[in-house]
Amino acid sequence: MGSCKENQQENPQQSNCGFVQGPIIVGAGPSGLAAAACLSNHGVPSLILEKSDCIASLWQHKTYDRLKLHLPKQFCELPLMGFPEDFPRYPTKFQFISYMETYASHFSIKPKFNQAVQSAEFDSGFWRVKTQDFEYISKWLIVATGENAEPVIPEIGGMEKFQGPILHTSLYKSGSDFKNQRVLVVGCGNSGMEVSLDLCRHNANPHMVVRNTVHVLPREMFGFSTFGIAMALLKWLPLKLVDKVLLLLATIILGNTDQLGLRRPKTGPIELKNATGKTPVLDVGALSQIKSGKIKVVVEGVKEITRNGARFMNGQEKEFDSIILATGYKSNVPTWLKGCDFFTKDGMPKTPFPDCWRGSEGLYTVGFTRRGLLGTASDAVEIANDVAQLWKTNKDCRSSCNSHIILLK
Repeated sequence: MGSCKENQQENPQQSNCGFVQGPIIVGAGPSGLAAAACLSNHGVPSLILEKSDCIASLWQHKTYDRLKLHLPKQFCELPLMGFPEDFPRYPTKFQFISYMETYASHFSIKPKFNQAVQSAEFDSGFWRVKTQDFEYISKWLIVATGENAEPVIPEIGGMEKFQGPILHTSLYKSGSDFKNQRVLVVGCGNSGMEVSLDLCRHNANPHMVVRNTVHVLPREMFGFSTFGIAMALLKWLPLKLVDKVLLLLATIILGNTDQLGLRRPKTGPIELKNATGKTPVLDVGALSQIKSGKIKVVVEGVKEITRNGARFMNGQEKEFDSIILATGYKSNVPTWLKGCDFFTKDGMPKTPFPDCWRGSEGLYTVGFTRRGLLGTASDAVEIANDVAQLWKTNKDCRSSCNSHIILLK
């Protein structure tokens, strides 16, 4: 493989590769920003590559307007800078975006936008990261594209026949576009529940498909956040016992959700989240609409999409004007990280939490803990501490790069 130095000698005016001082970070979402800020705090430079035209592109372009943080803001802060004091307990989507923009500005983080990473591979002691028009080379690579990089689109027969719109929640903005429509919502996680609630508030008629089991918990219990209660209890009690306490309190507050078609898994909510990443639904009003019949729960899975609606596993067919796929997101790491066995075929680190942040050969990951923004913050701090030690002690690394470097800023 040719080096940047060789390319420069052959055509010094048109070199399309360069060495980066400090780590290359792929992704300018919360994970990438947190990693860059923590590195900067140690005096270590970095370069963020972002395929979109802005920071936090998932939040800016692929979330619905009514979205708020599901957890209180103190559990969603990035390292080294908290939320403004005048922000509400559960900041809106737009407030969170504002916070991230201020965060990037405060730490002078300037990603290279419109740089879609096509491949990243370790070769001869360096990571070579190729985008559509440049090759970036560094001793360290930080994967910060996260667990939710790409929408999951299920393969359901007949989708091409449907006369109305079919869209993933990544394209859904507001229920105002569906006023007075019969809408099939496929999926019952936090997105499915909140989209159904939003549709209700805009006089649509949502039918929510609940094929699998799901934990529904109140967002707050007796004036305290459910997540905060769980975190406090876990300091003193075993996880399984905490799950039992949460489920008992949830039943007292919400009633028996099984009677509404929302069957609970046998595994407790925290244990399930840690094992599979499946997040419990934190109810913000959808359950009351289900109880009133305004959100209709469909317990049969969708067998196929028809011209005017959907046919279900029990053979029943219903007509719908629109279909919304609340089917979640997935990692995209396997599509571009080459020759690396640190990740599973699903794009998640094979090493479990809390050690999933560090691979080998200078590879790091941030935002793959299945523990939300708290996990992201923890990863970023660990990575920065580790890289900073190498940066300060491994002078050979910097001198070898500097001998033939195209410094990228």
